[in-house]
Amino acid sequence: RFQSMIFPNSKLMDYFFLKPSWHSAACSLNSVLLAGLARYPVLSAASYTDSSDDETSPRDKQQKNSKGNGDFCIKNIKQADFGRREIEIAEQEMPALMALRKRAQGEKPLAGAKVVGCTHITAQTAVLMETLSALGAQCRWAACNIYSTQNEVAAALAEGGFSVFAWKGESEDDFWWCIDRCVNVEGWQPNMILDDGGDLTHWIYKKYPNMFKKIKGIVEESVTGVHRLYQLSKAGKLCVPAMNVNDSVTKQKFDNLYCCRESILDGLKRTTDVMFGGKQVVVCGYGEVGKGCCAALKAMGSIVYVTEIDPICALQACMDGFRLVKLNEVIRQVDIVITCTGNKNVVVREYLDRMKNGCIVCNMGHSNTEIDVASLRTPELTWERVRSQVDHVIWPDGKRIVLLAEGRLLNLSCSTVPTFVLSITATTQALALIELYNAPEGRYKQDVYLLPKKMDEYVASLHLPTFDAHLTELTDEQAKYLGLNKNGPFKPNYYRYENISAIHANLFHPNFYIYTNYHLLLYFLFFSLRY
Repeated sequence: RFQSMIFPNSKLMDYFFLKPSWHSAACSLNSVLLAGLARYPVLSAASYTDSSDDETSPRDKQQKNSKGNGDFCIKNIKQADFGRREIEIAEQEMPALMALRKRAQGEKPLAGAKVVGCTHITAQTAVLMETLSALGAQCRWAACNIYSTQNEVAAALAEGGFSVFAWKGESEDDFWWCIDRCVNVEGWQPNMILDDGGDLTHWIYKKYPNMFKKIKGIVEESVTGVHRLYQLSKAGKLCVPAMNVNDSVTKQKFDNLYCCRESILDGLKRTTDVMFGGKQVVVCGYGEVGKGCCAALKAMGSIVYVTEIDPICALQACMDGFRLVKLNEVIRQVDIVITCTGNKNVVVREYLDRMKNGCIVCNMGHSNTEIDVASLRTPELTWERVRSQVDHVIWPDGKRIVLLAEGRLLNLSCSTVPTFVLSITATTQALALIELYNAPEGRYKQDVYLLPKKMDEYVASLHLPTFDAHLTELTDEQAKYLGLNKNGPFKPNYYRYENISAIHANLFHPNFYIYTNYHLLLYFLFFSLRY
């Protein structure tokens, strides 16, 4: 019947469908194609993990680079050429690091520095590591996430002489083993720490506390790691100066906001092929990461809800047009749940049990503590791996949720992030290392410090030529009038670089300011009278 509808002329139908020679040829071709597809299944970018079928643990391999050096542990050293090409591509989008490398390599400001690092090992990190090396530092590196390592990049670094201990898909035991191999090596002791999440710092405090006698400082880039450092400082256990890169303006406003605004869609699309238009999404947390996620999803036509504990961030969410809710109010109806709070047990088993069939659950925070994944590893629930970093967790009644990266950081586990934004963060990290390493004794005490505003402005200025942007310069008279140095810093430390959108501009009616200032005045009067 279908053939007759398409080919009303019987001769045409006979020609295409009834000729024995054509029919047999088509069947033969079809068989070949099906056999080929069965043997070589189509892989999306999200499902690609490694070009090697070797399942042997890298810890059980003896590998050496072309120079005979074997002080590394990676997946496959043979992927080095591919990784080198990725690093070269990343260099094109990291102008500030390349400029810093060119300007400072003659001075070697990190000569004598022995940097042990624990970050995501990607092409962008490789550019940072090679920049630190060009500035005089020796580096040993491990991964801060068991899923984010790009194996080909790790191979390129190992081929280039770096001591790298990381591969995609490490176990928890592998993770700590790699960190230990970076730290515990005969004849080499670190004097600087570059951390992302605080695991490296924690390991040294736990296993090798005497090392801090020679360590000059710690540079930490994540909210989780910074929180740990402040806890150590409050308890009087922080024995070296630490630089809080996470709360620098360039990190908060560019990496956390703009990076996540683009990478959240990339990670979700690669892993689930989801259509965003019309989907109901709840984003837990409206900090810079949450703001970026919400803006991207709203632009794609999603209906976005926000949960938040901070009334200021909550008010921002409302003014940006998002509905502020408690998670238990919408958990039954949403299609996607995204956590980005930096907290623990944000999505617990109670919420997971109440989710609708097919709900996608993922995390955009650094740590895997936000989603209670451990509560899902029970006998009554079935785990089904459907793609790399994509699991279906199935309930006895047949309901299933889609869990991405086992609750770990989505964008770096399941996709990639914009290289240009990472250039900003990496340059900030490099400058923080240079500052702490070269600071005269006594400048920094055993406490946590923010990056000086002048350095933030310098990092931003290094990226402006990419846009052919031209800064206006103050005249002497203008600088004197404002009480500023012509070369900066241009803002006090308490200044907030807020992003005022068109929505803000429309909703922030003058009366809003009047009423807000009125209530603030009453608030201060109340507390001054009370105390």
